[in-house]
Amino acid sequence: MVVRILLAVVAAFVISSIWYVAFGGLLARLHPAYAGKTAPWVPVAEVARSLVLVVVVAIGCDRLDLHGIGSLIAAAVVTWVGFPVILLAGSVLHERVPWRLAAVHAGDWLLKLVAVALIVGL
Repeated sequence: MVVRILLAVVAAFVISSIWYVAFGGLLARLHPAYAGKTAPWVPVAEVARSLVLVVVVAIGCDRLDLHGIGSLIAAAVVTWVGFPVILLAGSVLHERVPWRLAAVHAGDWLLKLVAVALIVGL
């Protein structure tokens, strides 16, 4: 399980990195935080965040005894709707975060959750 957790952490980090590079121009137009250089400690923090995410998903998959591709993807999508989507919708509704910015983050979370669930669950 440790190997799968480490693999999932790397996958989550790589997926997010590619995602945010792909949407970098849009993000820079939507929010000034994305216009500058990334501080050197940010990748370390992102790996730590990914580790927490992976451990939580691994525990959930194990406790729910999820191992099939369909059930793992379904669990990832339900988790995505129940947590990141709800939180991002709240930021759009209450904090005036641009919906396109929230959508970029939501897409990252969906890909990351599906990949992590499949890696730790299969």
